[in-house]
Amino acid sequence: MKIKICVVGLGYVGLPLAIEFDRHFPVIGFDVSETRINQLKEDRDSSGEVGEEPLKDSTILFTADPERIKEASFVVICVPTPIDKTKRPNLSFLESASELVGKNLSPDSVVVYESTVYPGCTEEVCVPILEKFSGLRCGEGFKVGYSPERINPGDKEHTIDKITKVIAGMDPDSLETIDFVYSKITKIHPAPTIKTAEAAKVIENIQRDLNIALMNELAVIFNKMGVKTKDVLAAAGTKWNFHKYHPGLVGGHCIGVDPYYLTHKAVELGYHPEVILAGRKINDNMHKHVVELVIKELNNSEKVLKHSKVALLGLTFKENVKDCRNSKAKCLINELKSYGVEVFGCDPLLGRETVENVFGVRYKEMNELEGMDGLVVVSPHQEFGDLDWNQIKKRNENASFVMDLKGFLDSEKIKALGLEYCSI
Repeated sequence: MKIKICVVGLGYVGLPLAIEFDRHFPVIGFDVSETRINQLKEDRDSSGEVGEEPLKDSTILFTADPERIKEASFVVICVPTPIDKTKRPNLSFLESASELVGKNLSPDSVVVYESTVYPGCTEEVCVPILEKFSGLRCGEGFKVGYSPERINPGDKEHTIDKITKVIAGMDPDSLETIDFVYSKITKIHPAPTIKTAEAAKVIENIQRDLNIALMNELAVIFNKMGVKTKDVLAAAGTKWNFHKYHPGLVGGHCIGVDPYYLTHKAVELGYHPEVILAGRKINDNMHKHVVELVIKELNNSEKVLKHSKVALLGLTFKENVKDCRNSKAKCLINELKSYGVEVFGCDPLLGRETVENVFGVRYKEMNELEGMDGLVVVSPHQEFGDLDWNQIKKRNENASFVMDLKGFLDSEKIKALGLEYCSI
């Protein structure tokens, strides 16, 4: 079977996928951003998901020219599917990508979507757009499929070639082609329908979201009891069937977003999903609990809240990634500012310009942090592992506490410096 692939959207999902396909097929890598294309042509990936060597070794044709899509017989669309301010699905990227592909779709092509959507979206929203702008009928002039992305940013263990990929086609013929392509790069699990595959994707993250919500609720309760959540989980975790999750801020563009896609569709069908939305409410408000703990520490050390100085270390949505989309650090910042606290940001993966423009706080290198009243480690990048806390304490004599949201630091070392160590 002769296949030429075009991957549309070269972000943290599309680029690793294109690299893997390139080992077996001719590949066109398309992105609307000429800046992104130019970076990739220079073997640079600003997302940090793909190193310089794989880019140098690839033969991918990187382009911002949509007409090159016509050369492909197999098109994979990997674009963001965020939510808007009202927490409703924002399908604008998906719709514009479908329009662009439709305008440049060659007859008899297969179009596979990898973007996270609600069940039914591919066939109800995307297919009509492809038909409108291609002038072709789905099932006759082209076919569609779905294979949900399973990229975990910053995870170098569960890469595409080491995981199982769910695939689905609109009919047996399209599934056969999709199977042929994807089975070249990893193990596959064929789903019986496209809706099934779409549903599988959203519940993967809903399950995690709900389990983290339970841990967050427990953390709030245990804090009121004066019990350390970490100790409780360590004890409970000795039972063979205890599921190990931990409390924390839930940001990013997967766990904190995907549940709203399914709940949106459920409401359309006349069902109000109570459990899923309850979990979302808890996780969306967890930053308020963290701020309460910060305020409590400042009060305990008799600091005046107004103009107290607090530094947040690590502002990306998770450790060791450069992505700050939907980072809960922004919620922490806004909540602290509402109490009159002066907030500073330190993140070696983002740098001064991003921190100041995106998060609206003054940027500080670690060796620039002076006169802080408290420090909060939000996203514990590996760069923070080598910090000299003796020097940090000397430059921040008034600091009374270090809050370590993910239990990254050596608590005894922090306490030995006369600092209060706290976590959630």
